[in-house]
Amino acid sequence: MSKYLIVLNKDEDTLSIVDLDKQESIKTIPTSHNPHEVVVSKDGKKTYIACSLGNAVDIMDNDSFEIVKTIEHPEFAFPHGVDLTKDGKKLFLASTFCSKIFVINTETDEVENVFPTYQDKSHMISFSPDGKTVYVPNIGSHNVTEVDVESEEVVNHFPVGRGPEGLAVHPNGVHIYVANQEDNTLYVLDSSNYETLFKRRVGELPVRLVFSPNGEYALIANRYSHDVSVIQTEQKVNNQVRPWEIKRIPVGRWAGGIIFNYEGSFAYVANNKTNDISIINMETLKEEERIDVGVHPDGIAYLER
Repeated sequence: MSKYLIVLNKDEDTLSIVDLDKQESIKTIPTSHNPHEVVVSKDGKKTYIACSLGNAVDIMDNDSFEIVKTIEHPEFAFPHGVDLTKDGKKLFLASTFCSKIFVINTETDEVENVFPTYQDKSHMISFSPDGKTVYVPNIGSHNVTEVDVESEEVVNHFPVGRGPEGLAVHPNGVHIYVANQEDNTLYVLDSSNYETLFKRRVGELPVRLVFSPNGEYALIANRYSHDVSVIQTEQKVNNQVRPWEIKRIPVGRWAGGIIFNYEGSFAYVANNKTNDISIINMETLKEEERIDVGVHPDGIAYLER
């Protein structure tokens, strides 16, 4: 089984294939203009790449590591956040400047539905663990849109901090974590009623948030402070259980895209301005190594084949 990172290099219109056993980039592939976000299909056969300034979604074959199709749509306006339904049959895409959600059939790789969020700068896509709900942070509206996956309809909006971007639901489904880039905060919300339970200060300009597979940690990439906030989701102190930042790990300049391997033993951070990937050992909570990639790496995905 080979282990790879797929890294999008925004400012040179390429992606890098990183072999993690060799700890080096083994192939560079041209993409449409300005690739931002990326997700691998559930069967590992394809990779979907949202190319924001190119108003396109590229599809890469993971056997050949070649772009085999490009999806375009007249309403695309900075297509950005992408993620897949639990069964992998549909891809949801948030297009930032039109604030619409596009639903792509992953068998035909065609857009089959489009609907608005009615909010400002709908930027990312994050599914609940049960796959029934999509959450869309709206940077300009300072809130999050709730979408019912089955009906593909907006059912709610709820307020968070200013400029929400990074968002993920804890693997237990109970808590929603939101990183707010304009006020440098983490909000932890109850997923049943969207009540804000905790507010925490993090690094400067938090832009991405991911959970370890077991839910023990949330990692937040802080762009302007060039580090990663490590949130222990259930820290126990004085008979209290709370989410708490236990460490900030220095990485490269402008920390951006962040992903775990399947086991949760390592995390990988794309450093936009040092053009490399930080490897974080989750046992020691330290940066172990860096791997050079292209110019302005950001979106990142993990692949085992």
